[in-house]
Amino acid sequence: MILKNDKFYTLFCWIIWLEGGKEHCISNLFCSNFLFEAGLTTYFHPGINLKKIHAYSIKLYERLEEETGQPVGFHQPGSIRIASTPTRVDEFKYQMTRAGWHPTEQYLITPEKVQELFPLLNMDKADIMYNPGDGHIDPYSLTMALAAGARKYGAQLNYPVQVTNLNSRSDGTWEVETPLGTIQAKRIVNTAGFWARDIGKMIGLQHPLIPVHHQYVVTSTVPEVKALKRELPVIRDLEGSYYLRQERDGLLFGPYESEEKMKLQESWVTNGVPPGFGKELFESDLDRIMEHIEAAMEMVPVLRKADIVNTIAGPITYSPDILPMVGPHQGVRNYWVAIGFGYGIIHAGGMGKYLSDWILEGEPPFDLIEVDPNRYGKWTTTEYTAAKARESYGFNNIVGYPKEERFAGRPTERTSGLYDLLKSKCSMGFHAGWEQPHWFYKPGDETGYKPSFRRTNWFDPVGREYKQVMEKVGVIDLSPFGKFKVKGTDSVKLLDHLFANVVPKVGSTNISHMLTPRGKVYAELTVSQLYPGEFMLVTGSGSELHDLRWIEEKITRGGYKVEIENKTDEMGVLSVAGPYARQVLQKLTNEDLSDTSFKFLQCRHLKLSNIAVTAIRISYTGELGWELYHRKEDSVPLYNAIMEAGQKEGIDDFGTYALNSLRLEKGFRAWGAEMNCDTNPLEAGLEYFVKLNKEADFIGKQALRQIKEKGLKRRLVYLTLETDNVDPEGNESVWHNGKVVGNTTSGCFSYGAQQSLAFAYVPMELSKVGQKLEVELLGKNYPATIIQEPLVLTEPTRMRLQRKGQSPKI
Repeated sequence: MILKNDKFYTLFCWIIWLEGGKEHCISNLFCSNFLFEAGLTTYFHPGINLKKIHAYSIKLYERLEEETGQPVGFHQPGSIRIASTPTRVDEFKYQMTRAGWHPTEQYLITPEKVQELFPLLNMDKADIMYNPGDGHIDPYSLTMALAAGARKYGAQLNYPVQVTNLNSRSDGTWEVETPLGTIQAKRIVNTAGFWARDIGKMIGLQHPLIPVHHQYVVTSTVPEVKALKRELPVIRDLEGSYYLRQERDGLLFGPYESEEKMKLQESWVTNGVPPGFGKELFESDLDRIMEHIEAAMEMVPVLRKADIVNTIAGPITYSPDILPMVGPHQGVRNYWVAIGFGYGIIHAGGMGKYLSDWILEGEPPFDLIEVDPNRYGKWTTTEYTAAKARESYGFNNIVGYPKEERFAGRPTERTSGLYDLLKSKCSMGFHAGWEQPHWFYKPGDETGYKPSFRRTNWFDPVGREYKQVMEKVGVIDLSPFGKFKVKGTDSVKLLDHLFANVVPKVGSTNISHMLTPRGKVYAELTVSQLYPGEFMLVTGSGSELHDLRWIEEKITRGGYKVEIENKTDEMGVLSVAGPYARQVLQKLTNEDLSDTSFKFLQCRHLKLSNIAVTAIRISYTGELGWELYHRKEDSVPLYNAIMEAGQKEGIDDFGTYALNSLRLEKGFRAWGAEMNCDTNPLEAGLEYFVKLNKEADFIGKQALRQIKEKGLKRRLVYLTLETDNVDPEGNESVWHNGKVVGNTTSGCFSYGAQQSLAFAYVPMELSKVGQKLEVELLGKNYPATIIQEPLVLTEPTRMRLQRKGQSPKI
């Protein structure tokens, strides 16, 4: 189908709502896969801003019938999630604190309340989470209502129309070829559902999508259900891995099988969707879901007597991590996607609004980097996609731990030069396709991945690594960093426009932020001018293509004469940090690494053990250190040379968990936590890096001036907590006088202070040093105090104070 308006064209398989008014835009619904869904709607999501997507969808559907005159069959009896193990109860408490600072309702309820809501439930062994307003909607009726609404507001719907080819023109516009003729479009949005992968192939993209088989069954009338005076809430039995809801006077039941039993439609990946495929169903297979049926019968005994009258088996499109891919795609101008909706109905309304706002305003309305299509790259092969889709489907109801790791499809082809050397010595974490050490093993440690909501097997080893860096010297593999080279006639002019900070001089490095037009923090990068007009930009692993796309877009729109090259996969990065870092590295080079010769935030090319590196004197640990950028094939000899040189100093490895503790003690912010597209740099405490008085009119400058003039409503503060066997992770509720007043952004245990530490956003009136607050962790409010940051001064600051004769704190 083609939907046309005066702005652009959208290619999709069902309907997109088009809101009217002065602006015509895509909005509100991407409903591929709808007709195979059970139509579930819920406010709940374990993520943060995806809760906003769910809430918008539900609020849209509530008013849709009145607005369009079309019935939608929307039922809102609420939903209950069942926790039948102690670990599940911890999970509910973990999710409650993450939901407390959001406006949607979510409660832990008593067995008496459960029996009132769902009298047919076997409550011998369960705790319950309740979401009022949840429910289900009829997919077909919703689709028809949205079509009616689209026409009402001026949309032109043409169907069936097949897209046969896409041609990108030199000016960034598109030619969309169809049997009815060629359409000229400023931009295209691929919302083609099952066909999204086929559309991508037309322009050389291999979208990591694969259809999975999902089954649900519908029963005949159940007398006990028919006798009820009000509709039953939707059940989600997490241990049984199924959902169950009322369907007229019967029940509807849908399971998620394990990855060993579930089925993929892999032929669609290799051969494409069969011509003419529409409302067809797959052949059902009740044997695959029998264990889930038995679990449901145990929980809802009346199901034993019910007759199955219909079994629905259809395709749902999965991405590797089950989240959709929404937004502009890196490397292709004016090509946007909204694809891979494993939960189409509940994401549809909110994602449509989110995407249309982004297109109209030039920036996302809030942060949703978890659905950025650019989180995937060339490393997401078909084999990887299939392995992860199996895992993700089977893990639909798995316990959602903090610091979760999933192991299917790993490692990818994207491993650092040190992977084979280190993999048996540490617990690896997955970062944008890379394997990176989280923490290292020593004799006597309990090894492996042991997830928990409390302190677990990595707690003491990470403390050991922390001490290693603070007292001696440590080495960490930072190869997953995104790394770009920028050069050209307009390189300085470009970066002066992109970044709120000044452009560093030749041989210097700084921390710079790209802001959105509204003054939000789009990205944080390390910027080094290696030669006149030639720069190296470094960003976090998860931001690589996210940031590259933004920069490429600004280059094209501004007509800048520059070249940008992505060097991420070609370059390795080792960081050496700690009081003996200089002493170790000096053994490997004739270059003078003294503080007077190689100052903090300087960069230069040199050789270590005859291996060429670009060395930057900077460390996210806040200690004396260098980041060493080199050819990936030199990683092993460079690492071996450093480890050999540091034997006398007691050198050893450390991982990202220790790095996180070190950076939090120093008060260093992290992009994606303390700052993102939901925050401005002033409230995040980044004033030092924002040069409002610089001559260049950088993106977001005028918005920041207005924000500063109006004054801040909230501010990032630094907290110590009095906890026991649990530490903050981020996104927990902050309380004051019995009310939720803010949220943490990140946290950990401080091995230096021997107590928990966290950043949090709170109202300005509660942001003074000494303010007493509470942070909710696993159902308990722990005392917290705002302190002066940082807890530990950085090494350059300590050295500066020592030169002045002062005694710095460590």
